[in-house]
Amino acid sequence: MATLDTQPRYIYKIVPSSSPIREPLPERLPVSELDQNDGFVHLSMAHQVANTLNMFFKEEPLVYILRIEYGTVISDIRWESPDGKHLYNGLKLGKDEVESIAIWQNDGGWDKALNGAKPWLVY
Repeated sequence: MATLDTQPRYIYKIVPSSSPIREPLPERLPVSELDQNDGFVHLSMAHQVANTLNMFFKEEPLVYILRIEYGTVISDIRWESPDGKHLYNGLKLGKDEVESIAIWQNDGGWDKALNGAKPWLVY
């Protein structure tokens, strides 16, 4: 099992229901206003997903969780705060970067979705 001081196997992008993800994935998904303004894609490691959901997606009815193999984007990742992972690749996130997608429902909170995601949501 990986520890938090080793490289993750996966990193995650959370996308709100207002920006639905359709399959097949395009070369480039639309970029959030936050990512566009900051000039990079905000990402979370598995242990950060719950806090990200509760802080920024608390009222969202459902979210799309994009799982990205860390090794495929490692050259474009910058760690800019103690835990901040940012993807600097020209804001490109699409079929070449996303390994799989999960859709989670907010059922009075994110606990049920997070508990059901344990085999998929891994560091």
